[in-house]
Amino acid sequence: MDGLATVDGNHSTERSPHAPTLLTHDWSMSYPMTTRSVPVTRIHVRRRLTLWNWAGDVEDAVLVASELVANAVVHGRAPGHELWLRLAELEGGGLIVDVSDPVRAFPEPGRVGIGGERGRGLLVVTQLAEELDWFLRAEVGKTVRARLGVAGPS
Repeated sequence: MDGLATVDGNHSTERSPHAPTLLTHDWSMSYPMTTRSVPVTRIHVRRRLTLWNWAGDVEDAVLVASELVANAVVHGRAPGHELWLRLAELEGGGLIVDVSDPVRAFPEPGRVGIGGERGRGLLVVTQLAEELDWFLRAEVGKTVRARLGVAGPS
């Protein structure tokens, strides 16, 4: 891949070639591949964006991050691997939410039956985010990226 690599601690993330590079804040953390990571993610994202005084809709960002983490836990689990969450505030106020997992396949948005409780995660993300993209990582797996604006989706 021709992407750029950033290193945060022991975590290396491949960036897509079109990734914005001017950041005002950048934070990442690993989580175990369990459903308990979803509510913990909500707490961490809400806290981080509040500390940054992010001008966008914090609750939308919390929902996007938790849906992407839940998707990784359900569809991206592999023995011996964790998932990575990254938040990056762009100069100008936008936000990037990256979730990396060890599985290279990207799940398609599910079909939702009447009364069904699954299959809505990526649909919710596409409604709240300005962009949803994904790219393969050099070492293992993929990163799913959502970009949110300060005024919500276009």
